[in-house]
Amino acid sequence: MPLVDTLPSPLRTVHIMGVGGTAMAALAGMLVDAGYQVTGSDRGRVYPPMSDYLERLGIRVMEGYQASNLDHRPDLVVVGNAIRADYEEAAALLRGDLPYLSFPSLLGLRFLAERQSIVVAGTHGKTTTTALIAWLLEATGRQPGFLVGGVARNFDRTARAGAGPHFVIEGDEYDTAFFDKGPKFLHYRPRTAILTSVEFDHADIYRDLAHCQEAFRKLVGILPAEGCLVARWDSDAVAEVAAQAPCEVRRYGPDQDWDGRIEEVDTQAGTMRFTVLREGRAFGSFRSILVGEHNLYNQVAAVAALEREGLTAAELVPAFASFQGIKRRQEVLGEPGGVTVIDDFAHHPTAVRVTLDALRLRFGGRRLWAIFEPRSNTSRRAVFQQEYAQAFDAADLVVVAPPQDLDRIAVEDRMDPARLVADLRARGKEAFLWGGVPEGAPSPLWSAEAVAEDIAARVVANAMPEDVVAVLSNGGFGGLHGRLLAGLARRFGEAG
Repeated sequence: MPLVDTLPSPLRTVHIMGVGGTAMAALAGMLVDAGYQVTGSDRGRVYPPMSDYLERLGIRVMEGYQASNLDHRPDLVVVGNAIRADYEEAAALLRGDLPYLSFPSLLGLRFLAERQSIVVAGTHGKTTTTALIAWLLEATGRQPGFLVGGVARNFDRTARAGAGPHFVIEGDEYDTAFFDKGPKFLHYRPRTAILTSVEFDHADIYRDLAHCQEAFRKLVGILPAEGCLVARWDSDAVAEVAAQAPCEVRRYGPDQDWDGRIEEVDTQAGTMRFTVLREGRAFGSFRSILVGEHNLYNQVAAVAALEREGLTAAELVPAFASFQGIKRRQEVLGEPGGVTVIDDFAHHPTAVRVTLDALRLRFGGRRLWAIFEPRSNTSRRAVFQQEYAQAFDAADLVVVAPPQDLDRIAVEDRMDPARLVADLRARGKEAFLWGGVPEGAPSPLWSAEAVAEDIAARVVANAMPEDVVAVLSNGGFGGLHGRLLAGLARRFGEAG
């Protein structure tokens, strides 16, 4: 059977190709909740937190994209956008008669029809803002559905169908699947959209900033007349995209209709008190664990969107205070020997910069390590080589890992980690290229686990109590987080 645009009947079993991705695992959880039997496959080993989440769902991950993964003949196959048509499993699917579609298409068909869909889009801030809005609706009794590109700690999951009228979803501009090159968010039926930022990203599918803006214009263009666009209006790139919105526009940011100010940061508790302003007047004052200017405006956007849905400042005050954040967003994993180990998803240079700025604000003068894995399709390319050199200014020490899986990137287009380290040192940083590769030498085909083991050993040997070690990667980093925690515990346990 070819690609389908309706759900097959009967539909009892669903197989997900690429189930280890955050969004795909989220979909798996929603399908299990809805009563379907779910199986899944992925390229290799899946790391926490997604592996833990899938295990709790009872989903065993088939490692490797073999054709035999389809031998149980599911009623429907969902194809993730990380899947290439030349993978053995994908080729078998195309040759066979099993119905298949993309993850965004299934989400729209099965879970978003007849819902008040709130789509959070933008180059940065999507995951945090989506999880925050979902919790604010939940804490005020609205029982929303949601899908977040990370594990929301208040829910300990990435998605659920929900019983209320709202569905909050992270709107990704990345392409949908190898057979559908349009942005994912075009399947999400938005009634309200938040546009946090527009920058050049995803260099493997977008040519430049203007090309990225085209995708976001399509999202704005499908908003209904009775809908609402909440847009970061001090950004020219956002304002250009939003200029022809067919609905109400709520402008937020510095000196906009919706603004905010930081009142206080508690570096011991790791919290921030802030005030949201509407047309220059205080709408409400709140406290949350989201610290830093970028998080201030993520929270302003959430308030601007939810005030339109009828939520009051009085309702939102306790809801903000009870928000626990998202795993892999400034998440403290542990503090062995007084060394605070933090996991963060930051990989774009802007995300790296604002994350480190926020950590500096949060932890004051403590020595701050930044351990960076260039893993995304953009970060492994040279397009932001210079921008990365300027993104680590808030850190005291920077460790760069050698990029992996470079075979599909031309040599001249690859990010040069040795040059990045040299540029960081020229800016006065202590910077190192670690991971089993001598500085200045070409990167051999090391495994991610070998790279992580080498970096962990060096960090453990050099870290001191009160250090803050921030691991920045959009992947599992070869299990580096666990290696750091275990190694630090051994070192300081022996010392004690």
